[in-house]
Amino acid sequence: MGAEPRVRLPYCGVTALIKIAPSILSADFARLGEMVREAEAGGADYIHVDVMDGHFVPNITIGPLVAGAVRQVTTLPMDVHLMIEAPERYLEAFARAGASILTVHVETCPHLHRTVEQIRELGVKPGVTLNPATSLDTLFEILPYVDQVLVMTVNPGFGGQSYIPTMTAKVARLASMIAARAPHVEIEVDGGIDTDTVRAVVRAGARVLVAGTAVFHHAEGIAAGIAALRLAAQQTLSI
Repeated sequence: MGAEPRVRLPYCGVTALIKIAPSILSADFARLGEMVREAEAGGADYIHVDVMDGHFVPNITIGPLVAGAVRQVTTLPMDVHLMIEAPERYLEAFARAGASILTVHVETCPHLHRTVEQIRELGVKPGVTLNPATSLDTLFEILPYVDQVLVMTVNPGFGGQSYIPTMTAKVARLASMIAARAPHVEIEVDGGIDTDTVRAVVRAGARVLVAGTAVFHHAEGIAAGIAALRLAAQQTLSI
């Protein structure tokens, strides 16, 4: 993937708290509650919930009922990623289900500022997401109004995909943009994140790491998967 410049963000620096957000997309849904509890006990910071509608992305996953069930079994912040068309129709339902963060795609929101304000009015932190080929320019006006930007490092729709190497430079450019314009914003990355790719994205400025396969399919268990990611991230920051 090549060496990318380290970006020191004013709000974090090399002592940044790395947040691990296991994605339940890769969990065994027959044991979902058990696996979410295990992720919390294993040191996860968020539980990441991927919502797909079969229109914006070529897959269908879960809705507010399952999100609400997850909320019942964990005290962790629930990070809900809406990969759906017209997300404004479902913001209230996911807020009622217990979402702590609601992230919408810039590609699906023609009135993005209005949607972001709706999320905040519901008492939930707003985030925005970019697909791999979407320009960072689309974020310029909205950055001051959000708490998180999620960079998709694969094309959304399915778990278990390989990281797109050019996304490392995109994360670094976003980190520079945030440092200049909205230093409170955290960068989250999702797609192909494991103990190899985590080093590149953390060096570039990512601080919230979504991982599905690397956590829920780790050979030594969920806690070991979380610990391995955190160790790789912290070792990167300490270099």
